[in-house]
Amino acid sequence: MIGLFVGALLLVLLFGGFLFIKLSPEFGGKPTSEQKEAFAQLDHYEEGAFTNLIPTSMDMSFGNIVSVLRDFIQGIPNSTPDFSLPVESVDSLDIATHTDSIAQITWFGHSAVLLEIDGSRILLDPMLGDVPAPHPWLGNDRFNKELPISVEQLPSIDAVLISHDHYDHLDYGSVQKLKEKVKNFYVPLGVGAHLSQWGVAESAIHELNWWEEINHAELTIVFAPSRHFSGRGITDRNTTLWGSWIIQGENNNLYFSGDGGYGPHFQEIGERYGPFDLAMMECGQYDERWAQIHMMPEESAQAAVDVRARQMMPIHWGSFRLALHSWTDPVERVTAKAAQLQMPVTTPKIGETFVVGSSNSPQANWWEND
Repeated sequence: MIGLFVGALLLVLLFGGFLFIKLSPEFGGKPTSEQKEAFAQLDHYEEGAFTNLIPTSMDMSFGNIVSVLRDFIQGIPNSTPDFSLPVESVDSLDIATHTDSIAQITWFGHSAVLLEIDGSRILLDPMLGDVPAPHPWLGNDRFNKELPISVEQLPSIDAVLISHDHYDHLDYGSVQKLKEKVKNFYVPLGVGAHLSQWGVAESAIHELNWWEEINHAELTIVFAPSRHFSGRGITDRNTTLWGSWIIQGENNNLYFSGDGGYGPHFQEIGERYGPFDLAMMECGQYDERWAQIHMMPEESAQAAVDVRARQMMPIHWGSFRLALHSWTDPVERVTAKAAQLQMPVTTPKIGETFVVGSSNSPQANWWEND
């Protein structure tokens, strides 16, 4: 009887999981057969999947999977803040009335950034939900309970830029709240299928390949390579592209790394499009077991040097626990290495707005609970 009960329970769980994957909108859409045929003509698309510029592996052998699960179950010290993080409030009127051509940045935590430049309001990887997962039970809550401003209070947004389709960068709930106030979505090849599935107008979706440029108002936007992967479900690994973004304005040249491991693409980006006034560099959610798809902090600092940045800002940290390091480890290690490399670093609080290139950019160690 016990065996029958366990077997029945497993069947119910498997069937429930199957229905969840098939019916839940969070998993998004799939590229069409016509799109796949076009992708097949690219040199970085093989056997139905996009590939990186250099060989890349997550080294998820059975032994590594077991060790990762064990470590997550055991946990690590200081994996989440033990105090309320300082979050600065943002006034929607300040955003709506800002017209200065000099770029300014507001960090929303993790990789979500509001960029105001040359009269345009741009959101980069606006994961503004509570949990970076297809269901709240499958992920950890955001460290800070409140955002600098609610999505509903944001004024109209000229463009959203998405680096890839992972849940901590492309969030179904955020898109649902944003889609009626966003004029344009710039996304990697294949990612438009998710947005279409979620009700975003086809005319607002613009898919780009690596090194492709597009004009937006007074800006030039370039999609550049990164060393990563994609996928939102069990069977869609690497069916959409991933990458980084370059935003060139009248007075500023900015780089947004998206996610990825260290590689020679950073130097090529710097040679083609640098120098950059500010490089927003991935720094967090790393582990030696998946170092090829997420940089270690010391590599993040070196990557900022490679792209020829005048200043770097660590992103992809400070909001979620997605790896097995302390929550402050990324910023402590990257600032130490950047100092050795003589790379200036800015570390704004969540919600803190600063002018790119300003001599008094944020430098406080706000993550230290004195």
